[in-house]
Amino acid sequence: MGNPKAFLSINRKEAGYRPVHERVADFGEVEQTLNSEDRKLQASRCMDCGVPFCHWACPLGNRIPEWQDHLHKGEWIKAMQILTSTNDFPEFTGRICPALCEKSCVLSLQQSSLTCRENEVAIIEKAFLEGYIKPTPPALRTGKRVAVVGSGPAGLTVANRLNKLGHEVTVYEKNAKSGGLLRYGIPDFKLNKSVIDRRIRLMEAEGVQFCNNQAIGHEVAVDTLQKEFDAVCLAIGSEHPRDLQVAGRELSGIYPAMTYLAEQNRLCSGELAASEQSISAKGKHVLVIGGGDTGSDCVGTAIRQGAASVTQIEIMPKPPVGVNDATPWPQYPNVLKTSSSHAEGCERMWSKNTVKFEGDANGNVTSATLQTVSWSKGEDGRMQMSAVQGSEEVVKADLVLLALGFVHPIKEGVIESLNLTTDNRGNIATDNNLMTSAEGVFAAGDAATGQSLVVKAIERGRTVAQTIDAYLKTKVN
Repeated sequence: MGNPKAFLSINRKEAGYRPVHERVADFGEVEQTLNSEDRKLQASRCMDCGVPFCHWACPLGNRIPEWQDHLHKGEWIKAMQILTSTNDFPEFTGRICPALCEKSCVLSLQQSSLTCRENEVAIIEKAFLEGYIKPTPPALRTGKRVAVVGSGPAGLTVANRLNKLGHEVTVYEKNAKSGGLLRYGIPDFKLNKSVIDRRIRLMEAEGVQFCNNQAIGHEVAVDTLQKEFDAVCLAIGSEHPRDLQVAGRELSGIYPAMTYLAEQNRLCSGELAASEQSISAKGKHVLVIGGGDTGSDCVGTAIRQGAASVTQIEIMPKPPVGVNDATPWPQYPNVLKTSSSHAEGCERMWSKNTVKFEGDANGNVTSATLQTVSWSKGEDGRMQMSAVQGSEEVVKADLVLLALGFVHPIKEGVIESLNLTTDNRGNIATDNNLMTSAEGVFAAGDAATGQSLVVKAIERGRTVAQTIDAYLKTKVN
């Protein structure tokens, strides 16, 4: 590094967010950017550790100290080349990754880790802005054809990798536009969809074919894929939402979080007209059940829609602030996370279980009864939940959003048609070569692993692409 002691004199500096009063009035990205000189200074804080735990923690194995060094020196092209050698889509992860690398940074022991995520997105955005990234179609084609079903982060990664290896790739997407979870699950205020469009255009210029509004098993027959392609990759995500089985669940006004978020994203893009909106938080008391990132996204969306109030509940206890001895460095810390959406105004409650919903004479939800729970370790070492008697309370709720995660891929369509084997969690089962129970059919991302992070979906996509390439080399034209 140019200055191996820079971390002693230069403090961590984040770009921060747009002012609350400004950002809640639109769905534009909330995060701001630093100027190039400040960004280079932040990169100079890298200690060039003998054992780079940031590299260890990153699912993609990003060579973080190396591109930090080039960024610090202003060598943007070299930084971009190293970054994209392991990460197909830094413009996505640089915006929405929980930055596992930063939590394992040695400087995080002083609560002052490097701004790895912000540096990452700065490098790739500079590359696009300055024209460093240009379409580079493969010089030679292998003659092998691959169908990728699903255009989320895993599917896009598989398509990108296999196309660069010279195979002809067609991506099928059931929705009107490509992007999967990135487009329909993540709010625009975290990931502007023009970022996805830009990447899709680049992949198209490099030879990838995208077929939208094409649901496998409906618009496209499964046997067509098997006949026309040498290999098929299923990257259909894990979209079957976890539900609540409590009294009053049948009332109107209770929705899975992704149904709510996807509709707003379609409104923002013009894919859905305002007159077609079916779920709105305007003037309503919103209850978000689930304390994770998806729940936080619901909070920010409801605030922008003009909710009268927003309450978010979590069944687990409130995590400690700053440091948690139960998850010591370099593990990812289980500590209190306050997102930009939380800072915009909502009530947060922990150790709360939903007992029942109540509604009006028209069948619309009006309130939820919550009960405090306590947690303790059982004899088997597992955490056990017990209700605190007499702790019931009623909260107003005329819009309830269930942000409880997902349990497995939706079985209808390709899984059902191919009669694929699933594991004990309901995910698509694969062998050691990542092939499903159907010959030449592979699975990538959440469809095979269960709900996970975007960065892990990209990693899985790279691995599956490598496996498919090896499989195709065994097939004679």
